[in-house]
Amino acid sequence: MAYSGQLGLQEMNSPMMMFLSDFHDTSMFIMYYISMQVIYKIVVILNQKFTDLKVCGHTRLEFLWTLTPIIQLLIFTVPSMKLLYLLDEIFDYDFSIKVIGRQWYWSYEYSDFFKKMFDSYMINNFKEKSLLRLLDVDNYMVVPVKSHIRLLISASDVIHSFTIPSMGIKVDAVPGRINQATLYAYRYGVFFGQCSEICGVNHSFMPIGVEVTGLKNFLNWVNN
Repeated sequence: MAYSGQLGLQEMNSPMMMFLSDFHDTSMFIMYYISMQVIYKIVVILNQKFTDLKVCGHTRLEFLWTLTPIIQLLIFTVPSMKLLYLLDEIFDYDFSIKVIGRQWYWSYEYSDFFKKMFDSYMINNFKEKSLLRLLDVDNYMVVPVKSHIRLLISASDVIHSFTIPSMGIKVDAVPGRINQATLYAYRYGVFFGQCSEICGVNHSFMPIGVEVTGLKNFLNWVNN
């Protein structure tokens, strides 16, 4: 969950988010290094007393400043493409959960467990201090820890976006189309997300709540 004044990414709770966070940090470091080099060279050139203004061409320099950006782009491209295909990979999953976006709430269906289905609405009691404003919901999507879960995501009316930042999940929910994602959480707790696609007047009021618990507690919850 994000905190007030937080500048970085949320604390990761899945391997995918860990990979994304590492790639983000590496990319930012490389971009910072390049920016410092460019600024330094500009300052040096502007303060240089002796400048050769008659140079019309220099094959080695032109080759160097063409090759260097290509290498830098490849450093970004290779891990980026690897992550892109890894995010689309669906591993051997333990069970599936159908996620349906509606105006303006979410519906969850555990089709592998006797058609268990329920809706999840935002709690409107803003005066209760123990609740998180605009994030707490009346029914959480409950999942067991360290389990591969396939999410089948769609919508019944307009386009929504099912997003849980701490787990590295952001998938569009499109009417008439089923998208899928893998959810794997390696820590217990309650995690929140929100719809990330403008879907109407109450777009800001359809949060996502995920409760990660032990397998025994999860089976008890399913049976009850």
